[in-house]
Amino acid sequence: MRAPRREFLRRSAAAALALHPLAAAPLAGCAAPDDLPEGMARIKWDRDVCVRCGMVISDRRFAAQAAGGPGMRTYKFDDVGCAVFWLARQPWGGDPAVKLRVADASSGEWLDARGAAFASGIGSPMGYNFAAARQAVPGAVSYETMRQQVLARGK
Repeated sequence: MRAPRREFLRRSAAAALALHPLAAAPLAGCAAPDDLPEGMARIKWDRDVCVRCGMVISDRRFAAQAAGGPGMRTYKFDDVGCAVFWLARQPWGGDPAVKLRVADASSGEWLDARGAAFASGIGSPMGYNFAAARQAVPGAVSYETMRQQVLARGK
């Protein structure tokens, strides 16, 4: 007896959504993460934590992700400096197959870190103070220069 009732409810909900397109708007956030670059996972802001320092990832301007190692697992970071240090300590961290993405500080768009420009002097969550940008801005440095400066600084 329950099966016909479930079918009725399913069809009623589908009909309501078809008749009123705005009824589907609250469900739009439930879409699959197909808009993310390959190897990335959706960050649950203010809930996911940085794999290196354990801090909650909340400032979208400085987030980073790496995909690599056994099974090409995805790792999330609250600061690109955390990603640099963490990768430097992984036996596979220097593998060219590792994907490293950083958030563009102004748009939030995910960028390939190795092709991004990094502006310094901007207060970041862990104090490495580098923010990524798609295009170079005055005083910006390359990924490799940023990486060397972060590692030389230590922490």
